[in-house]
Amino acid sequence: MRIENAQILMADGVFRKGSVEFGETIEKIDLTPGINTEVGPYLIPGLVDIHTHGAMEKDYTDGNADAMYDTAAYYAKNGVTSFLATTLTDTEETIATAMSAISQYKRKNNGARCLGVNMEGPFFSYGKRGAHQAELLQAPTMKMFERLFKLSGDNIKIACVAPELEGALDFIKEASKISKVSLAHTEAGYDIAMRSFENGATLATHLLNGMNQFQNREPSVLGAAMDSGAFVEVICDGYHLHPATIRGIFKMFPQHVCLISDSLRCAGMPDGDYESAGLPITVKNGSATLRDGSSLAGSTISLLQGVRIATSLGIPLAAAVVAATKQPAQAIGMDDKVGVIKPGANADFVILDSQLNVQKVYIGGKEVN
Repeated sequence: MRIENAQILMADGVFRKGSVEFGETIEKIDLTPGINTEVGPYLIPGLVDIHTHGAMEKDYTDGNADAMYDTAAYYAKNGVTSFLATTLTDTEETIATAMSAISQYKRKNNGARCLGVNMEGPFFSYGKRGAHQAELLQAPTMKMFERLFKLSGDNIKIACVAPELEGALDFIKEASKISKVSLAHTEAGYDIAMRSFENGATLATHLLNGMNQFQNREPSVLGAAMDSGAFVEVICDGYHLHPATIRGIFKMFPQHVCLISDSLRCAGMPDGDYESAGLPITVKNGSATLRDGSSLAGSTISLLQGVRIATSLGIPLAAAVVAATKQPAQAIGMDDKVGVIKPGANADFVILDSQLNVQKVYIGGKEVN
């Protein structure tokens, strides 16, 4: 197949006019000489959401293998062609059931690819727990992680941990041998965070949410991530971060921002009352909070909505799309196949009009209906 005369977001992060020839993978790219106007249609890589808990009233911690097809179809409809099914803090038994269910998912033609698991919890700090059940938090143990890793089909791509917990640095050193490790829901300061990155962590989960803030004499996880060259997740939903903060993060981490949805089961659903891993949440005007109002609780957006919001805040379109495609794929070591348009990569891409509305989605070279 061939797509002609599109503004193609190339692997170097620049839009260039041309055509793409493809089967299941991308075979050839022909560029058109002349000036690029960067006016749609845009041909971008399929979006890669490395942090999503679910959508359409389905949550991965529920452990329902069949429900994954509903979320995967929702993602594909909204331009996400690859995702990490993200679990939440719960009992080991419940998380184990979720890992087994996720491992059973086999993509159908109308659904996105599941690249593996993002294990968010239970190895978190009480003080920065956010929307995670306090009584189920615990210090990290490699034995528990190995049991869950096996149940996932050896496919936990990200393991989240608060590095100040007892045994956490040893856990990071060992877990990073088989998975990416991300600092999350943590009270760690700069020094502990730096030691974590030196011991194998490579990512910070939803930067500035669920962690200490950047201060003049204590730059916390943000400062350590900047100094160590780590990747950083950003929730761009209009609620979790101030617009100036988002612009600042893109300037501080130009090649390491990973836009995420952090979507909950209420994504794609109307305002109202929902539940997330045993905690009651309320959605009002698209903002998800714990029912008691004590904390934000993930988001209701799709990743493409995050891209649109980022561009509305002054982030260049190419930078916003790269942050939702190539850079998250790099963060989990899969940018050879997903998140990029280049020969040999999967033919996963999205055609957007000039208003960034989805026109067509291709996964493995086949149009998603």
